[in-house]
Amino acid sequence: MSDGGVVMHEVRGRTMLITINRPEKRNALDRQVRSAFLEAIAAARANDAVRAIVVTGAGDKAFVAGADIGEFEGRTTVEQWRVMKGATIFDAVERCPTPVIAAVNGYCLGGGMELALSCDIRLASASARFGQPEVNLGIIPGGGGTQRLPRIVGLGAALKMILTGEMIGADEALRLGLVDEVLEPAALLDRALALAETIASKSPVAVAAAKEATRAALNLPLDDGLKLETALFQLCFASDDRAEGVRAFLEKRAAQFTGK
Repeated sequence: MSDGGVVMHEVRGRTMLITINRPEKRNALDRQVRSAFLEAIAAARANDAVRAIVVTGAGDKAFVAGADIGEFEGRTTVEQWRVMKGATIFDAVERCPTPVIAAVNGYCLGGGMELALSCDIRLASASARFGQPEVNLGIIPGGGGTQRLPRIVGLGAALKMILTGEMIGADEALRLGLVDEVLEPAALLDRALALAETIASKSPVAVAAAKEATRAALNLPLDDGLKLETALFQLCFASDDRAEGVRAFLEKRAAQFTGK
């Protein structure tokens, strides 16, 4: 368990809970947070006992209210280029073979919304607020917002959010498909952890393959996507988990998957 830093992580059962811990700054993303978050994702990937990840923000005000704008002041174009050229938390989440669930517990803006967009499943508190307000600063989303948002909510809805910089509430986010469930604040984290445990009970081989194949559908032509699906199906079919799953089904018992 990592405790007390700007990003905390702990293993609960088969789930790693990652908490961005700057409540006094509404969990804004600065360089230290980004670095610590990458370390937490790497720790989850390195731990075979971790089969699902839940990401949330400390406190009840914000998931992540965006980038730490104070870091922009005085930063040169070259310095900003170097910051954006390195590994990003958004790509780390999207490419992680372990499923990642966002438990959005308040303001989810700018880079915070881009972090949520990179997660596989998004649950929201009824008090959550979503937005891409970068145009208000004379910039555009730089962590994938212009690319991931239209893939999730459609072009028109994405452009409306990005061009106006206006926020939407949890119910509207649910209507658009931006989030998958809306819960009362007190129930949010428990639901996210329960959903993570459901995923963790499945075959890690199958779950990782399913995530890879399904995400590829957004980028590949259908024929290429079907070929990838077939290849990943065959990989799963060769696994010990597939043999255990079939035996457990025939024996009418719960499967005990090992991830092999």
